[in-house]
Parts: sequence; C-alpha cells; structure tokens
Amino acid sequence: MDQFLQHCLNAVMLGGTYALLGIGLTLIFGIMKVVNFTHGELYAFGAYMMYMLVMRTGMDFFAALVLAIVLGVILGALLELVLLRKLRGADIDTTMLVMIGAWIALQNTEQLAWTGVAVSINNPFPAAPLVIGPVSVAWNRVFVFFTAIVLIFATYALINHTKLGRAMRATFQDSDTAALMGVRIGNVNTATFAIGSGLAAAAGALLGPVFVAYPSMGDLAAEKAFAIVILGGLGSIPGATIGGFILAFVEELGAGYISSGYRDAMGFLLIIVILLFRPTGLFARKERIG
Repeated sequence: MDQFLQHCLNAVMLGGTYALLGIGLTLIFGIMKVVNFTHGELYAFGAYMMYMLVMRTGMDFFAALVLAIVLGVILGALLELVLLRKLRGADIDTTMLVMIGAWIALQNTEQLAWTGVAVSINNPFPAAPLVIGPVSVAWNRVFVFFTAIVLIFATYALINHTKLGRAMRATFQDSDTAALMGVRIGNVNTATFAIGSGLAAAAGALLGPVFVAYPSMGDLAAEKAFAIVILGGLGSIPGATIGGFILAFVEELGAGYISSGYRDAMGFLLIIVILLFRPTGLFARKERIG
C-alpha cells in the first residue's frame, strides 16, 4: 500500500505539467485548426531558457521562471506572425509541412546553441524531501505542481472570464460568424498561439530543473501532448487537464508495477483502448473551448 501511495503521489506531481502541455496544444489545435509540431520544441525552449538565465547569468530562479514563460509567449507570437499568418486559409497539408519544417529548424538551432550534451539546472529548494507519513516527495516537485495548478486556473479564467477568452471561444465555434461580429481573427490566432506556446514553455521551465535539458527533449513531450489532447477531447480545457493527470497515473503505475522500460508505452496503449470505444475522446465538447 505504501508503494501504491508513493506512485500516486508521484503521478499527481507530474500530472500538472502534463496538463499544461495538453491545454496549450488543445487551444492551438481547437481554435486555429493547426497541428502544432513545434509544441515540443517550445517545451524544450522553456527548459533551455531556465538553463541560460539561472546557470549562465545567475538570475534568481523564480524571476528566471517568469521570464522563461514570457519569452515562450513572445516566441509563439513570432512563429504565428512569421509562419502562420500568411497561411491562413491554406490547406492543412501546406500548414503541416511548414510546422514540421519549423520543428526541425528549432530543434537544430537548440542543438547548435547548446550542443547535444544534457545539462542540469540548479534550483533553490532543499535536497531533503518532504515526508508525509509513508510517502515522500522532493520540494522542487511540490513547487512544480502548485505552479502548474496556478497556471491552469489562470488559463481557465482567461478563456471563460475575459474579452479575449470570449473572442477565442467564438472563433472556435464559428470563425466566419465571429469575424462578421467584429472579432479580429488574426489577432485572436496570434494570442492563441502565444498563450499555447507560453504554457508549453512553462512546462519545460518547470520540469527542466527536475530532470535535465537536452535538444531532443521536446519530441516525447510533443507526443504526450497530442496523446493528452486526443484523450481529453479536442477543445476541452478540463478534458486536457484531466487527460494530463490520467496519462501521468497510467505511466507511473505502469512503470511501478509492470516495467519502467514500458513507462511511455503505457499511456499510448491507454489512448488506443479509449479511442476504440470513444473516438472523440473522454471529454469532447464540440460547442466551445472551455
């Protein structure tokens, strides 16, 4: 029982960052109808920004975290303005090829800038874990979890209780009608891609100090983000949130009770099983983002 509780706690700690990845992707995919292959590289970008700011410049850890997220938002906005703005209305094949090219370019730029050697990032938290009865958890993971939860609720509030959020929901439901009602679709798309990118960068900035940063770290993160979106249902932020935690639980329990070598495979096996019975995902909501 103690081992089971420990695995559950580990899954909860990881689930928050998985949810951030899924929410960021479901916003972009749901509103813009863009398959964002750069999502994983934005995750890696957040981790490397933490490495640069904390390890290279000596910036305060918490200030570096905020700046890394802001830089992720800026990079996302630039990608949308430079690559996607001119492709609005283009067929999905063209858009996918462009995003695949951007993914490869970003990953190779990271490798050129930081080399292929994995790097670690210091954090200010105590080395001794927090012990709660029979289980324990590292303090940095506690910080990661609560920060992820704050970002999730902030995103949900933005989508459901702001003017920008209303415009995003309207664009998701019917972009042509939204445009006729005065919504500037181009600006909404830029904001959507920037916010989604910022959430991916936030996940990387949070998990970079927990694990290590390396140029191809975004590949698996992107695969998991797509799995979470499929699991939770396209267009549902609560679905992406719950899907992130479900994926974390399946991975953690699979690694603990079957084999750590099959950790990543467990989540994708779950996706296959769910799609056989519910092709639209567990929490699909066609009528709106939120």
